[in-house]
Amino acid sequence: MDTTSFTKKSIGGVATVEPALTPPVAHTQTTFTKKPKLGGGKIRSKKRDIPEGLWTKCPMCETMIFDKELDENLKVCPKCGHHFPIGSRERIHSLVETCTFEEMDATMSSVDMLGFKGASTYKSKLEAYRKNTTLKDAVVTGLCKIGAQRVALGVMDFNFLGGSMGSVVGEKLTRLIERGTEKGLPVIIISTSGGARMYEGMFSLMQMAKTSAALAYHAKHHLPYISVLTHPTTAGVMASYATLGDLILAEPGAMIGFAGPRVIKDTTQAELPPGFQTAEFLLDHGLIDAIVSRKEMKAQLIEYLDFLTAGKKAAVS
Repeated sequence: MDTTSFTKKSIGGVATVEPALTPPVAHTQTTFTKKPKLGGGKIRSKKRDIPEGLWTKCPMCETMIFDKELDENLKVCPKCGHHFPIGSRERIHSLVETCTFEEMDATMSSVDMLGFKGASTYKSKLEAYRKNTTLKDAVVTGLCKIGAQRVALGVMDFNFLGGSMGSVVGEKLTRLIERGTEKGLPVIIISTSGGARMYEGMFSLMQMAKTSAALAYHAKHHLPYISVLTHPTTAGVMASYATLGDLILAEPGAMIGFAGPRVIKDTTQAELPPGFQTAEFLLDHGLIDAIVSRKEMKAQLIEYLDFLTAGKKAAVS
């Protein structure tokens, strides 16, 4: 076998020849085998994918909450007590006794009386919200029992057009109040709303006077009305039946007010105080009577109803 020799210079300048241990191969090229990529060429992230519908992040304390735990806790964060939005059906289920809710005017729905047209028509919006929420409009009303007390209950739902008050909302609440007056029952209305429904123009504004008149007639018969304000309760609803209660309650942290903070600031040209238009701020300034957590709402309503109807019960007995 042929060997290749290398010349090595010594310190004294005398060259010596040493054979190479491994003979080089002339005119050869080294090739490398490329490993195939796994997963069809897609780079997989090290971060584990979390399926949707299992966890919810609290916007206040940023805690990740298991959805099942959140539902069992009535959509209240177990760490910081933040109140998540809740639908009307869920709220009714959390308050009334089992199988006692008798819904009123369940088929009543809004119509496009003004032929409103914009980016989309009012009719198309109504159809979309009815399909997405399975509700006919932004309020559910009926007679039920809370504890041992029979009451007329109305619950608004912000998921339907922002809980806006149109003709149907005003009519259903007015009928509820009148039925409560007729049967001698206390009335409870749980509000959440962005205000009057602009798609119905003046027809929606008329509901402010109509519901207020029904409540005045209800009060004339010495029957109690409890108003519960949840996040958010604003504008036309706030300026009518929401603030006419014999007792006004609110959930923690709820935004409550007529106009938005920006509008008020621009109108008054003054800096607004910290916590402006929150339930806690309004409690300190006397607009509401108590702040009640959602988990304690049913027990508190039973206690308040017993107190407000004690005189009537004593008169009957």
